Amino acid sequence: MSRTDKQYDVCVVGGGPAGSSAATFVAMRGHRVLLVEKESQPVYKVGESLLPSTVHGICSMLGVTEELEKQHFVRKLGGTFRWGKSKEPWSFTFADSARFQGSASYAYQVERTKFDAILLNNARRKGVDLLEEHRVAELIVDNGRVSGVRLVDAAGAEKVVRSKYVVDASGHGSTIARHAGERIFSKSFRNIAVFGYFLNAGRLPAPNSGNIFTAAFDKGWFWYIPLSDTLTSVGAVIGQEYSSLLHQGLEAALFQLVESCEPIRKLLAEATRCVDAPYNEIRARKDYSYCNTSFWKPGLVLIGDAACFVDPVFSSGVHLATYSALLAAKSINSSLEKQIDEAAAFATFEVRYRREYRYFYDFLSAFYELNQDLEGYYWAARSAVNAEERRDHAFLNLVGGDASGEMAHNLQSSPASRVRQALLLFPNAAEASAERYDDICGDTGEKGPIWNGHIAEESQLPLAGGPAKFYPVEAASA
Repeated sequence: MSRTDKQYDVCVVGGGPAGSSAATFVAMRGHRVLLVEKESQPVYKVGESLLPSTVHGICSMLGVTEELEKQHFVRKLGGTFRWGKSKEPWSFTFADSARFQGSASYAYQVERTKFDAILLNNARRKGVDLLEEHRVAELIVDNGRVSGVRLVDAAGAEKVVRSKYVVDASGHGSTIARHAGERIFSKSFRNIAVFGYFLNAGRLPAPNSGNIFTAAFDKGWFWYIPLSDTLTSVGAVIGQEYSSLLHQGLEAALFQLVESCEPIRKLLAEATRCVDAPYNEIRARKDYSYCNTSFWKPGLVLIGDAACFVDPVFSSGVHLATYSALLAAKSINSSLEKQIDEAAAFATFEVRYRREYRYFYDFLSAFYELNQDLEGYYWAARSAVNAEERRDHAFLNLVGGDASGEMAHNLQSSPASRVRQALLLFPNAAEASAERYDDICGDTGEKGPIWNGHIAEESQLPLAGGPAKFYPVEAASA
């Protein structure tokens, strides 16, 4: 058993966008940070469609905007859907909302190996120590408080790391999130995704050629993401009731589903399957939506998919990951610098992250009602975010990643101003304690502040006021 030669302020577990962002934001305040990743980078992840608030908000705060531009990722001006009553595709444009006009009017379609490497290398430059090929064997808990991790490297050697905080950014496969609370799965969104990559596939007509295309069909829906001039990510998201289709093999299942969706079939008519790693495999994953009953306990905080996951139809994954990283870093920095009581700091983090998650969850509950027209979806977005603005603006702000309006000023400010905003601490303890759950997430009957994520009744967990209740399921089925 060995020990690190440093005592850290923060140990972050997981080197994806959530972990790299949280580590960087804490290190930017001058704190000592260790980032632990079980793999050797780069690690394959399914290609992502980003949101403007991530690209021009969080990434600008991290100081990686120029690096993203140099990668020449495909620019995404909005999204195109064949969804609802209309049999013809319809599109939205981020720039139609005042929050995303000008320089913030687009996002990127990214290959995750490249995007994640940018964030990870930036963390190193900002002073974060990195340990690759180390997995967490267990948390170290002293008198009920998490105070470090016990690690095992690729050779089987053990190492102890002591830290004031541990940040779990290890994703849906987290082995330590259970220490903060129970993972509750949604009965509404229990889907399976089967996906692969194609070369020389078709594109939508300009100016929508860089958009993500989402097409509903009788068994679910498809994503169609142009990752470059020649590479396209294509995935079918189907209900659990159709899981038997996968028994014939993933490739056969994907092609059978493509045949069932006319617009996707036409776009792939001249395409060929990619044969070069890491894009040569047909893969599947369970896109079950879930939320932990608590996002923190003393010494431990959950961010990104370790805390919650929502159906990916609006590409919210990296947005929720990096936004939660910013919130968690502000709580950690505020607590480390004794500017705010720890319980108040993390109550603020949890309330804000749950609110962002709930916006997407509530809207998606309505969006899956396919008998509506576009006007109906606009109204659903306005209802989900409880906004008084124009219906289409509520929709655009939500799908652009700024339903709360917290990023609005940053998106139109200078890059230097955005970096300064990232370094700000949460307000004083009295203000943070006033963050009431019912103020942000609707009237639940629970009138006090939310402490450690606890709400009165199970039926209200983990989303108060949402249209769909959550129920526990057997772990084996998750």
